[in-house]
Amino acid sequence: MGGELGSLVASLLEQEPWVGSLCGIDVDPPRRRLRTAEFHRIEPSDRERIVDVVTTFDPHVLIHLAVWEPDARAGTAHAKQFTTDATTAILGAAAECPSLESIVVRSGIEIYGRNRHSLTRPDESVAPDPTSEYGRMVERIETVAQSVAQRIGVAVGALRLAPVLGPHVPSPLGRLLRQPVVPFSILADPPFAVVEDADAARAFVAAAKLRLDQPINVVAPGAITGLQAIMRGKRVPLPLVGPEWYLARQLSHLGGAPIPEHVMEVLHRGRLADGTRAHDVLGLVPATSTPEVIDRLFRWESVVRITKPQMRAATIHGVA
Repeated sequence: MGGELGSLVASLLEQEPWVGSLCGIDVDPPRRRLRTAEFHRIEPSDRERIVDVVTTFDPHVLIHLAVWEPDARAGTAHAKQFTTDATTAILGAAAECPSLESIVVRSGIEIYGRNRHSLTRPDESVAPDPTSEYGRMVERIETVAQSVAQRIGVAVGALRLAPVLGPHVPSPLGRLLRQPVVPFSILADPPFAVVEDADAARAFVAAAKLRLDQPINVVAPGAITGLQAIMRGKRVPLPLVGPEWYLARQLSHLGGAPIPEHVMEVLHRGRLADGTRAHDVLGLVPATSTPEVIDRLFRWESVVRITKPQMRAATIHGVA
């Protein structure tokens, strides 16, 4: 509930008449002002306390959003550990809740991998075949959730999100595209799709209300290529081939924009998925298309670093 997507989902749930009480957990406090939700600040490794909070609350619906995308808020190793700890604790606690009726988990279209379906639009009938660490992370979440749901006899749904972008969403893809100079593959410039955080949040609310019992792709309409995105953002395109990518990744990491392997797959293989079932099952069509999300990405405010002399001048000016 503390992250951008989690706090957005919580704020939407507070407005739903079918929601009675709402409880959330995160390592950071919510990024939005919540009116009625109960929040507990807990480390993902504190399994005993997580289990105590979840079982005491005894939810009817559990929404599991605790997924750390590699190089978004943490490096790959830490992201994997945090996600594993949270998944084990939260879904393990769910198995002990007698009132539980439904589990909805966050997943990603990275679960389809890059091999057979990279240039097509796989639907939910395609078997998972992850080829990146992030893809394997979300596959494990789905597997654990399915195991728990089958054991206790409740519905389980998974929302397989396209890469999520938003004004305050930590995203390695979004961070890379906003750099002054952006690399792209000169040998292949495949299309990819994304989804805006507001549309992703609406999908979780709909899934929880319907007690979703299947995986659903959540993908914004349309597609864009890396070079097209770079040109729309008026960035400098840097065409690369083969071993040049190794150096580019090192320099990008030093510049504050790491390129994890699932983002490399986007640049080299593309990333699309069929989102038809989201409309058929959830009644949801993302309001913002992929090109529109990319356009908004370049309009979002950047972090402005203020030096100490500037801060003093601003303070004096304000007082005067």
